[in-house]
Amino acid sequence: MEARAKLSYARISSRKVKIVIDLIRNKPVGAALGILKNTPKAASEPVEKLLKSAIANAENNHAMDVNKLYVAEIFACQGPTLKRIRPRAQGRAFRIRKRTSHITIVLKEKE
Repeated sequence: MEARAKLSYARISSRKVKIVIDLIRNKPVGAALGILKNTPKAASEPVEKLLKSAIANAENNHAMDVNKLYVAEIFACQGPTLKRIRPRAQGRAFRIRKRTSHITIVLKEKE
């Protein structure tokens, strides 16, 4: 039995998200929430919301015990890149890449 939550098109680079999600992989959900609350990274806020959503899915949709849950899988894949233009000197234009990511969390119960 597992509970999932997925965040698509998060406006943060998957490279930045991977730093945060490596901290909570294979941790109990209580410890994972504590780590995310005290991590001063931009990615910790959307990952924390996603973890809370996965916990709610486990509790309400799958009738799992919240005290036994742990982060079994968590990964971030690169989403589509938004391309923007920045004006530069002498009529040139530089490309700005606003990267997105898809974050997935899978929670399971410890036996």
